[in-house]
Amino acid sequence: MAKKVLITGGAGFLGINQIRHLMKRGYEIASIDTEDFDYPERGKVSIFKGDIRNKRLLDEAMENVDLVIHTAAALPLYSADDIYTTDVEGTRNVCEAALRHNVERVVHVSSTAVYGIPDHHPLYETDKLEGVGPYGQAKIQAEMICLEHRAKGLTVPIIRPKSFVGPERLGVFALLYDWAHTGHNFPMIGSGDNRYQLLDVEDLCDAIALCLTLPEERVNGTFNIGASEFTTMKGDYQAVLDEAGHGKKIVGFPALPAIWGLRALDALGVSPLYKWVYETASKDSFVSIEKAEKQLGYAPKFSNKEALLRNFRWYLENLEKFERSSGVSHRVPWKQGAIGFLKKVF
Repeated sequence: MAKKVLITGGAGFLGINQIRHLMKRGYEIASIDTEDFDYPERGKVSIFKGDIRNKRLLDEAMENVDLVIHTAAALPLYSADDIYTTDVEGTRNVCEAALRHNVERVVHVSSTAVYGIPDHHPLYETDKLEGVGPYGQAKIQAEMICLEHRAKGLTVPIIRPKSFVGPERLGVFALLYDWAHTGHNFPMIGSGDNRYQLLDVEDLCDAIALCLTLPEERVNGTFNIGASEFTTMKGDYQAVLDEAGHGKKIVGFPALPAIWGLRALDALGVSPLYKWVYETASKDSFVSIEKAEKQLGYAPKFSNKEALLRNFRWYLENLEKFERSSGVSHRVPWKQGAIGFLKKVF
């Protein structure tokens, strides 16, 4: 009999990619999400519309579930209260429900945001955790809850992915894709000569699937997940402008004045970027994936450039569906705010 997997945040960008990934491998799927599950796969998925902060609904969704992939989270542009109650208390609810329902394992999707603004690279799973802002701090607290429940006997692999892109991903990356598509140079905080590792969502789905299937002793740990091939931020992002074919370039701005400006816009509520993005965008940011390669057999297929270009082509193919939408989730373009005015001079 096929195993049943519950995906929290199943209507989100990672959620739907993971659902498609697992459906191809014969799993039965359930999804819980506050958003509508508006995908073609709707008739093949058990859908629970609601919040992981709702314990009763979570218990209902967890019935007869073998495995859980916990992707649901309030992203950095949400309020501090929503971030804490969703990312921290929501994670506690998921783990407690999994124990009550004798779930085999819960794969928790964390973030490399737990490392904050580091002073060395690459980053290892054993490095200190120092989250920036409510989101980074909540991600650390959520991991601590996972460790608590691991001590209670629940198998809880913790995945720390780099920023990932692919089909259904918009969010902050829609800024780059929009400017490339409309024939504009693209501004970058700093010179762009820093190395900034990304990740294709298909590679992330592979890593999560490995955590569902490999023996407990191999997966019951914490793993960085990222691309193995990446150059500089300017070099990788330039590939998107080249693909657009308008002859435009990445244009760097001195980092400190750009960050001061974005801090001011952030305080006024008109910045499309949250603190962790603009504070780290000009710095190196890459993790070691050696542990995942050796222990899980993780083998990423896509470089930074390939991941960005795959996402950009999906963006162009689906432009009409979301050109009038914006918001704070990864499935819609984030509002460009005051930065949108820069297009007039780029």
